[in-house]
Amino acid sequence: MPLRITLKPHERLIINGAAIRNGDRAADLLIETQCRFLRESEIIRESEADTAAKRLCVTLQVIYLADNPAEVEDLLVRQSTEILRAMPSAAPYLLAIQDEVAARRYHRALKCGRDLVAHERTLLCGGPRDRIAAPGSMA
Repeated sequence: MPLRITLKPHERLIINGAAIRNGDRAADLLIETQCRFLRESEIIRESEADTAAKRLCVTLQVIYLADNPAEVEDLLVRQSTEILRAMPSAAPYLLAIQDEVAARRYHRALKCGRDLVAHERTLLCGGPRDRIAAPGSMA
């Protein structure tokens, strides 16, 4: 069953590494085979990645679009470790991301990454805070 994507006028889309821009009108595309694609609205640019979770999402985007994603997976592990140290409540999100990456379901991993960004935003906007324990203390 093909996947239908509706592009807004002038919207960009990346398909298997090729950047495509729509014309002056909305357009429907039917994707009939397996491919890697991201809409412009789904992309977090490096210049916009101003938090740890957003930087991890940029890495997930690279992994998703890369021909050889294993080259970037070490960076993902390092970023995940740093996030876990600073934000222990991110553990379920990071585990879900790792599970999807291990299963090579990179688009699902990206969705989990967006959930992590939302969780991080909640914490940064005054939601329930993680307590970072000092070494040797009982947190």
